[in-house]
Amino acid sequence: MSDIRGTVDAVWRIEGAQVVATLARMTGDLGLAEDLAQEAVADALTQWPEAGVPRNAGAWLTAVAKRRAIDTWRRQERLQERYRTMAHDLTEAAEDEWQPIEDDMLRLVFTACHPVLSREAQVCLTLRVVGGLTSEEIARIMLVPVPTVQARITRAKKTLAASRVPFEAPEQTEWRDRLGGVLGVVYAVFTEGYAATSGQRWIRPDLANEALRLGRVLARLLPRESEVHGLVALMEFQASRFAARVAADGSPVLLADQDRSRWDRAQIRRGQAALARADQVGRGRGSYALQAALAECHAVARSVAETDWERIVLLYEALGRIAPSPVVELNRAVAVSMATGPASALRIVDQLSSAGTLRGSHLLPSVRGELLAQLGRTEEARSELVTAAGLASNEREAEVLRAKAADL
Repeated sequence: MSDIRGTVDAVWRIEGAQVVATLARMTGDLGLAEDLAQEAVADALTQWPEAGVPRNAGAWLTAVAKRRAIDTWRRQERLQERYRTMAHDLTEAAEDEWQPIEDDMLRLVFTACHPVLSREAQVCLTLRVVGGLTSEEIARIMLVPVPTVQARITRAKKTLAASRVPFEAPEQTEWRDRLGGVLGVVYAVFTEGYAATSGQRWIRPDLANEALRLGRVLARLLPRESEVHGLVALMEFQASRFAARVAADGSPVLLADQDRSRWDRAQIRRGQAALARADQVGRGRGSYALQAALAECHAVARSVAETDWERIVLLYEALGRIAPSPVVELNRAVAVSMATGPASALRIVDQLSSAGTLRGSHLLPSVRGELLAQLGRTEEARSELVTAAGLASNEREAEVLRAKAADL
């Protein structure tokens, strides 16, 4: 039974978001779609041990959930036309013919980013449904308590249902109202794939690749939107390093230690082309294009020492003005340390520490520990790195921090 449960969990991680997206489009109710999908998972746990795992497990879950939807509509004696359409689709769709529909996922993202929801609710709901993240993982990303995340998701579902929001891409006149939210949650999903906030894996390529796919679809749909191309460029540059970011044993490989010959040069060129398109159609770089320009500095450098750190500092200063955040300021401090030395960078970090905006995050003590080590303040550095390791929820990252502390 434990083997089957592991198989079902693996199938859900890979197929779950697509199953929910398809059901949401067909039922028009996100909450119902999630309930139907979970009931199908429960059926799999009871049926697969005897019948075996189907060749196309995602299609099996979708088909079972569709049947349950039909049964629900029949019992409620409503939506007869939708019932006939679903029944027709079900008879024609064999498991071997299952083809995920790209637009289903995009519709789900746009629905989750409807203006009736707050930006915080949009992000939480999309990370849960599209990214498949737990409330605990989302809370770590957003730096809020777990009950806050759970309340936002519950309230968002109820609001969408009460507002009768259709599961479809909005009219073009409505795009601008939603696009900022859509780009934000797509990048949040990518970021969780790029550096997982928890668990035993340092990166989650499945999440990152799905976010990149959605970004590329958006770029085709909105070729005149600069920030869409900027986001695609940013994700292309960052994803180009995936092969070099993890060692054979699964442990993280930091930027200074990465084998740059393993970076995907074709993907870097795609990032450069996307950034060029952003510049071509835009009127100055927005936050995603600026972040892409930062990533490009690393992508084209032959080593850490040959990186244009002065340019990176300038780009972070620009980014901090149009999209200020403590994480941006912390990253600027790292760049300052490389450009002018650790002493000036430590002053920036200490100001952030006094402000308390990153309290509870491992990021600040990890950077502070590195800077103190460079300044020869070994005991203080070790203490900061140990603190950072204790705060890190990703075990692989915690191992790296503990190793650094031990090496001092």
